This record gives sequence, structure tokens and C-alpha cells, in this order.
Amino acid sequence: MRIATRMLRTYREGRGGQGCVAIDCVMRFADRVAFGLALLVCANVLVAQTPARSFCPAPARVTSPDSLPDLRPPLVPTPKVVRGVYVNRWAALGDRGWQLIGLASRSEVDALVIDVKDDRGFVLYRSRVPLARAIGADTNRPMRHERLRAMLDSMRAHHIYPIARIVVAKDPLLANAKLEWAIRRKADPSTPWRDKKGNPWLDPHQEGPWRYAAELACEAVDLGFSEIQFDYVRFPDDKRLVMDATFPLARGRVRAQVIRDQLLATRARLAPLGVPVTADVFGLTATDTTDMGIGQKWEQFVNTVDVVLPMMYPSHYNPGTYGIAKPNAHPYETIAHGLEDAHRRSAQVPGAASLRPWYQDFTLGPPHYTATEVRAQIEAGYAKGVQGWVLWNPRSMYTESAIHAAPERTAMQFDKRRASAAHDGSTDPEPRS
Repeated sequence: MRIATRMLRTYREGRGGQGCVAIDCVMRFADRVAFGLALLVCANVLVAQTPARSFCPAPARVTSPDSLPDLRPPLVPTPKVVRGVYVNRWAALGDRGWQLIGLASRSEVDALVIDVKDDRGFVLYRSRVPLARAIGADTNRPMRHERLRAMLDSMRAHHIYPIARIVVAKDPLLANAKLEWAIRRKADPSTPWRDKKGNPWLDPHQEGPWRYAAELACEAVDLGFSEIQFDYVRFPDDKRLVMDATFPLARGRVRAQVIRDQLLATRARLAPLGVPVTADVFGLTATDTTDMGIGQKWEQFVNTVDVVLPMMYPSHYNPGTYGIAKPNAHPYETIAHGLEDAHRRSAQVPGAASLRPWYQDFTLGPPHYTATEVRAQIEAGYAKGVQGWVLWNPRSMYTESAIHAAPERTAMQFDKRRASAAHDGSTDPEPRS
């Protein structure tokens, strides 16, 4: 276009500024097109030079006495192998939280999965997320920020990886407050569908609950959590749902596609944080080729997050699964079969997430679970090439004899204390028992 315009101008100048009407028309047209193209180029340059607005807001001011203001705490680097235990809300608020930090500081456990938002909808601490404050999610005995800061600082000092567990779809507090986001009854769409306990669930089709979870994730990272773990990324596990509920936002999508779309969108929102985004899924999804009615199909979700955590509790497998009469009584074999299926199916999906299974450290039916059963699951994972794991106990009470000591972690802490004692001018401290 630039060359054509120059040629026309040269022709006009050669005629003393006179030109035929046709050429003048072409000149005017060329000038307009060139001007329009210039505007378009300038607009593109401006857009390219304008930084994209991050989904997460700027870090909040840290005003607790033991922290510097305006500084986001440094995050704990992701361990080469993550081995963790679950810390429920009440354990975190009480002495048990400190006891589990102590367990991790002297054992192979190097991560704690802490309830930031539990399956009742309560947030662990006073939140700056407007929706959390509006619905009172942070008002049920919230942890003081000074205590949270002390716990996270202690974990960082001991190289313990803090993971924020955030429940998404099972949030009766939010579902009651925002009925437009709840699953609706087919018979009367103006009323929410309720599970067998009488609680409403959030509709996974709705964008609002996922944005809310992402906002809480941003805040958690600002406070010092190094990984985000989403739980209940699914539809309710209830056969009545098909007959009793309606989903006007489905628009022809199957449930597995809905969960995939929402996980991808949530991961994209959190990408600027630079932390792993992970998801808990039913353990049987590694083997079942359907979405199990909950929207979790292995090939659909396994490449939407950085780490997938199948909940492979042997007590949750039906008799006869994998040809095992009583899967709960054979934890090693049950875990081994499940992980074989997970590896096989992940191998067919480009960009599949790594595996970090949940193992059972609780008793549900015979036999009573002891260190033998808990350790059998861990060893089955090792045999199948899965080194990481997380133990689940709903009360956060763990079989410590199933967890190996880590002499190198104890030695590391001893060296730190020795250095501190030398700095203080005192004698060598006794090693921690």
C-alpha cells in the first residue's frame, strides 16, 4: 500500500499537481486505507504494550506484628517428592496443627494439606475476598492472622510444603446465600435441589462458584500457601440427580466436559501465581471408563491441572473390584491395580498431570487399619513408580508408626539449632527426639 501511494503521488507531481479524476479518486481511497491501517497498527501496539490485568488482586498488606508490611511471604519450593497429611479446619485451629508440623519436621512427611475452605463453606481465616465476607464464610471461629502467619512461617523454616485445600461444589453456605448458583429442582426450578442430608449443592455449570474458589486461592498464595488443591470438583454422587435436577446452562454439554471446561478456566486464572494447581478426584475414575455420573472422566480432567490426586481408599471399592473379593482387606493389591490403570490411561493423554494418590489412614469396615495396612498402600505406590502420596484421616489423627522417620530432616533441624545456639553463645543443644 505504501509503494502504490508513493507511485500515485509521483504521477500527480509529474503533471504539475494535475491528475485525472480517476487517479485522484484512487489517491483519496488509498490515503483512507493507509490511514485506517495505521490506526489499526497503533491500536495493536497499544494493546500489546498494555499489561494484561491479572485475575488475582495485588497482595494485601500484612499487618501482623511478626511480619513486614506490604511483603508477600516467600513460598516454600515444591519438594521433589510430595508426601503429606490432611489437616482439617479444627486441627489447624487447635494444638493438633502444631503437632502435625512437628510430625513433618522429623519424618518423611514434607507437606500439609490444610483446609482453607471446607465442605461446609467455612474459610479458615478472616478473608479479604468480598463474597466470603458477605456470606459470613470467615466468621466461624476464624484463625487469627498472627497464628496463621506463625504456622506458615514455622512450616517454611522446617521446609514443610503448605497446600491450601479449597472445596468447590459442596458449599451449602454459598448455595443457600446465592440460590441462583445452586442446582435446581426439575419439578420447581425456583427451589434448590438438596442431597440426602438436606443440603443444597452448587451447580458446576455456574461460573460464580469457580471464580470464588479462584479468588480464595489468590488470597491463600498471598498469605504463603505454595500449592492450591481443589476438592469436590464434581457433581453430587447421587442417583436422584438425573430425575430430580435440571441444568439450564448445560447447553448440550455432558458433565465431564463441564468439569473439564471449568478446571481449565480456573487454572488459567491462577496461572500468574506460578504455583501448582491440583485436583482431588474419585479413586475409581482411574478404572471406570464413564464419568461415574459426577462429571469426572479420566481422559477429560487429567490434563487440566498440574497434579491429580485420586482418592484410592480401599474401603471405597466394591467387593469383586479387580477380582478382589474384599478390596479393603487387600490394600496393597487394590492400590497397585488402581495405579496401573491410571498410568495406562494417562499415557494416552498429552500433557497428563502427575499422580499423587490419597491413601487411607482410617477404618471403615473390617479390617481395622493399622500401620501394616497404611504402609501397604504406600509401598504399592512405590512399586508402581508413584513416590508421592497424601494420607487422609477425617480427624487428622494419623498412624505415626506407618510413617518413616527422616534422619536427614532431623539432622537439618539439629544443624539449624546448633547454628542458633552458637549465635547466642550457648552450648550445643540436645538433638530433637
